[in-house]
Amino acid sequence: MLQIILYNLDIALEAIRQNKMRSFLTSLGIIFGVASVIAMLAIGRGAQEEVLSQMKLLGTNNVIVEPVVKQIDESVADQTSIRQKKNKYSPGLTLEDMKSIHKQVPHITAVSPEIIYETSFIRDGRMRSGKIVGVNEYYLGINNFEIDQGKKFTPIHLENARRVCVIGSDVKTKFFAGQNPIGQRIKAGSVWLTVIGVLKEREMSTESIQNLGIRNYNLDIFVPATTALLRYKNRAMVTGQEIQQAAAAQNENDNEGGNSNKSQPTNYHQIDKMIVQVSDTQYSVPIADVISRMLQRRHNAVVDFEVIVPELLLQQERRTQEIFNIVLSSIASISLIVGGIGIMNIMLASVVERYREIGVRRAVGAHKRDIQLQFLTEALAISVTGGVIGIILGIAFSYVIEIMAGIVTIVSLSSILISFGVAMAIGVVFGYFPAQRAAEQDPVHALRHE
Repeated sequence: MLQIILYNLDIALEAIRQNKMRSFLTSLGIIFGVASVIAMLAIGRGAQEEVLSQMKLLGTNNVIVEPVVKQIDESVADQTSIRQKKNKYSPGLTLEDMKSIHKQVPHITAVSPEIIYETSFIRDGRMRSGKIVGVNEYYLGINNFEIDQGKKFTPIHLENARRVCVIGSDVKTKFFAGQNPIGQRIKAGSVWLTVIGVLKEREMSTESIQNLGIRNYNLDIFVPATTALLRYKNRAMVTGQEIQQAAAAQNENDNEGGNSNKSQPTNYHQIDKMIVQVSDTQYSVPIADVISRMLQRRHNAVVDFEVIVPELLLQQERRTQEIFNIVLSSIASISLIVGGIGIMNIMLASVVERYREIGVRRAVGAHKRDIQLQFLTEALAISVTGGVIGIILGIAFSYVIEIMAGIVTIVSLSSILISFGVAMAIGVVFGYFPAQRAAEQDPVHALRHE
């Protein structure tokens, strides 16, 4: 059987060599079809990896609570409603909220705040603006940060509000180039901080920063939350001056007809973000609902917060990209079908041109199966050759797209195997009918054909 296959393969290759240009043009549909499928799947795989990296940035099983500064925007006719709302007091998002959630809500493994202040960093005559971020001992683990040098915060640092910090990799590069920053000091705002740790650099694309609304953590300096509140500013602590300013602003607002848009809302929230880590993603949505209800009770029914489940947003984005990839791959597969039709047309023409050859082979003892195998092998050889060339072009197209468009493309072995397998299947399917037609020819009439 192997000898028969090799013999028919030799005949098929000889026929292809005698009609090189026609065979090449016939395989163009297969070539571009395979190349398109590989390139489209590479783009889709790159997009999926981007989503996975975004999930890693936000945490696959995190729930995020962000504060919303109250703003009343109603018509003059609703003055009664406005005055009722003014009488409702919300303390804002606080550390006490965070502790209560951690203590009372089940299936929560860790909770951490983010308290962010814009300031400037100074050391050895160099200065740059940046952010001080107050966190607790769980923060680095929740956000999948890794320590490159030194150590992370401990409960002792928070209990004593110590003036210590963990710096991002870019801060180290800027202020401690060629030095070991551990144990050295840097001035953030008006406070000198001792560096106890350096974060490993986290690669973040511009798209991730924009789409997820996150910061470039490499530029931040992290301090214990208690240090941020005690040594910088605690927005939950209201001073007499702030009360007087708020009263003056309120009187001005009332005199102007209750138009609250005249004055800018004040951020009264003690913390800027609360990150809740749940034990399993299946609890994310129920816990988000429980947190929302719990905070409403604690804030006197004032909804001045927003509860976000990042995994749901990213899963929706991933699903949209998968559908988009399927559509693109389907469009690219049309080229393969067109290529298969081209193979069938050329093979049918080849059968007509080679009636005499078929008759001679049948006359010297070839069976119908041999004739059928001959033409099927030829069709398969054309599609396989086109598939190999298409794979090379597809890989090249993927790298060109990555360079020219600036998007991540990942060529996987599975996409190559799928494309090549489809090309072979098309060669068999579209080559079968011409092969069957050649095998059915009457040898007597074939020998008499000119």
